[in-house]
Amino acid sequence: MDLELDGNTALVTASTSGLGLASAKALAAEGANVAICGRDTDRLDGARETVAGVGTGDVLAVEADITNADDIERFVDETVAEFGGLDHLVTSAGGPPSGTFLDIPEDEWYAAYDLLVMSVVRALSAAHPHLEASDAGTWVAITSTSVSEPIEGLVLSNAVRRGVTGVVDTVAREFAPEIRANAVLPGSHETPRIEELVEAGVERGEYDSYEEGLADWSDGIPLERVGDPRELGDAVTFLSSARASFITGTALPIDGGTLRG
Repeated sequence: MDLELDGNTALVTASTSGLGLASAKALAAEGANVAICGRDTDRLDGARETVAGVGTGDVLAVEADITNADDIERFVDETVAEFGGLDHLVTSAGGPPSGTFLDIPEDEWYAAYDLLVMSVVRALSAAHPHLEASDAGTWVAITSTSVSEPIEGLVLSNAVRRGVTGVVDTVAREFAPEIRANAVLPGSHETPRIEELVEAGVERGEYDSYEEGLADWSDGIPLERVGDPRELGDAVTFLSSARASFITGTALPIDGGTLRG
């Protein structure tokens, strides 16, 4: 299936690892020019080489912190200057600290809001005029299944990420028909974060092998495995494409059937 993304420009925040990187790779594989960002220069260079290696378009790598308003604006400006416009925005962010309600101090609530919500608000605000000028403007927000069903021990993710889906629901109407807005809700995927947690479990003796630990993470998932990050990236790419041109304002779980609602 031709997703008709060849020559389009996509900007992906927090894209040197995990689901952001997977989305950048999937977009590049469909021929899009892709702009990525990250805070660590070495990881950024490695991600740029990885994304460039899977596609035919160009890749722009910008050192930027998504919690810094000036960095986000500069990231968008450099992307537009490099490629002459912007067609697709994908917002991603790392996860906030784990903990129960009584564990989390007030300053971590503000930090989580800045990371998860204000990074999206700023990126979308900066990108909006360029997406509106495009004949293919889209925004896809990578959130979590926690916006639909709370995850034990992750009160910050459960509470704060819902602000992003609220923005998606709102601008899907406000920005239509020029810009489509959707969210994806990933469940467990084999990202570097899960790899670290499994390997730490092996070191502590909780698992005899990495494979056993990964199988433990798949417990309760109807498809009996965790996701491959590329599967999430493919969904993001489809929602960004003309093949999804009648889809807006939706929140799509990518979780192997875990959510019951």
